[in-house]
Amino acid sequence: VLLDTPPSCNMEVMTYFDQLCETMTWLGEKPDTIFLGQQVRYPGNAMFKTLSGVPMEKRIELPVAEEMQLGISLGLSLTGKTVISIFPRMDFLMCAMNQLVNHLDKLEDFTHGQYHAHVIIRVGIGSTSPMHPGPQHCGDYTEALRMMLKRIPVVRLERPDQIMDAYQAAYERQGSSLIVEDMNLYGRMV
Repeated sequence: VLLDTPPSCNMEVMTYFDQLCETMTWLGEKPDTIFLGQQVRYPGNAMFKTLSGVPMEKRIELPVAEEMQLGISLGLSLTGKTVISIFPRMDFLMCAMNQLVNHLDKLEDFTHGQYHAHVIIRVGIGSTSPMHPGPQHCGDYTEALRMMLKRIPVVRLERPDQIMDAYQAAYERQGSSLIVEDMNLYGRMV
């Protein structure tokens, strides 16, 4: 069954979307987490709705400036925060490749293990239904990212039962992680 729009968080039937809601709520309860990105405080995309259980004081809204966002994420993580950096479209994460590949992925190398960033990059492959947003909003660069990143694992969530485990592992991991969500699955039932 495919729903037209993502529902509000509902724990009766665990859809991909519901699992994301539950997982973001779990992360939001952790004392060291902070969420930042576009549409984290104000509605504008389906990812926003998955943050309904995250307190507003843990959310930092940023303008569309992806490289700056990932740079801020790295900096905040060095203060002891676990940063959930949200990029609603994988296509626009490409604008932050310098920070991702040259800084976040190599931080431990160029600091000789002295610094460890704890950034969980949450990125979406844009939905193509019910309306196709155009080729610059629905790209999937998962495999290319896996080839470029040496220290940061790239996990693609294809089923609801993978979601909590992937984010828990990312939270418990000493380094950073990149988690790819398929927004085409947000309305899909288990």
